[in-house]
Amino acid sequence: MKNMLKKALTAAMFAGILAGCASEEDTVIMAPVPVVQSEFTPSTEWKASVGNGVGQYYSKLTPEYAYGKVFVASRDGVVKALDPETGKTLWETDVESDVSARLSGGIVAAYGQIFIGSENGRVLAFNEETGEQNWTAEVDGEVLTSPATDNNFVIVHTNSGMLIALDQVTGESKWTISTEVPNLTLRGNSTPVTASGGVFWGTANGRLAAAIVERGQLIWQQPIGMPQGATEIDRLVDVDASPLILGSNLYIIGYNGQLTAIDLRSGKPVWKRAFSSATDIASDGSRLYIVTEQDHLVAFDARSGTELWNNDQLENRLLTAPTIINQYVVVGDSEGYLHWIDRSSGEFVAQQEVDSSGFAVAPITIPGGYVLMTRNGDVKKLTISE
Repeated sequence: MKNMLKKALTAAMFAGILAGCASEEDTVIMAPVPVVQSEFTPSTEWKASVGNGVGQYYSKLTPEYAYGKVFVASRDGVVKALDPETGKTLWETDVESDVSARLSGGIVAAYGQIFIGSENGRVLAFNEETGEQNWTAEVDGEVLTSPATDNNFVIVHTNSGMLIALDQVTGESKWTISTEVPNLTLRGNSTPVTASGGVFWGTANGRLAAAIVERGQLIWQQPIGMPQGATEIDRLVDVDASPLILGSNLYIIGYNGQLTAIDLRSGKPVWKRAFSSATDIASDGSRLYIVTEQDHLVAFDARSGTELWNNDQLENRLLTAPTIINQYVVVGDSEGYLHWIDRSSGEFVAQQEVDSSGFAVAPITIPGGYVLMTRNGDVKKLTISE
């Protein structure tokens, strides 16, 4: 049985990672917190909060920095704009709904607005300056990931296998592309990305898909993982990571699939490596960094796919996707630790215990520091004093 699935089924706080799965008796041992002699200690510039955060739900509400503001949101429907220098609330709005807001996908800023999706099959648009809710659109399926924006469209990927383009002014649906969804999938979806008039996204049936943004025409699909095994669980091949574009190549990874580099012009693979993950890839321009299904942090040369280092000391700690801050790769874990790893060597450089509620998403960089949000809704800006 795959380790990622075992973690999802045995860690009660993260129940719901797998859609429609029965119980699992196997137990998983979480690696102890590594002993690290920190080379620096971050300084806290300000603290804020947003609602009740996301709790122990799947919601991936990553903060967004845009228009000179930090935007944050909670699953229960509180949305805020914060001053990046002071943390002061510039505006706050509470989603008005006849049901629980269940915000889960976002935040993305574009067209003078911010966009957030929900488990209720809704996409919401807010004025970035005032927080006024401009429109709400109903879509087919839960929106568990951030929308993409291009060509005056807001493009969302739902758990029903739909890629839907909405008009950024009205929320009106402009086109829809449907892809197959197996009976059993991981809880999560691939965030679409756009480039050169195309939109690219991973699918629940193990493929990378590409379409023309302007008219929603599917142009190709490339297999990233092929179902294998006797049971539906063994045959999971979700591509939940967001595609990463560097130059003329696109990089993607799937669960029970492969880390794959694809030439954007031809749609054909450049190289493949047998690694499995359901989280986004990070890059510093020359290297790729992934968190595997076992929570191993691995670095690759982006050009050749050569494995550079593999750090397995955070195994089964339910890590966030990796992010790059300065010369470090940073991940958060389910017990609220931030781990700082040297990008070149894979060795630990620093570690901080931030909050016992843990992390659902990685920190983001903003001018003068970085912002993190814990599962209980605490928001902090920190700077590094080395």
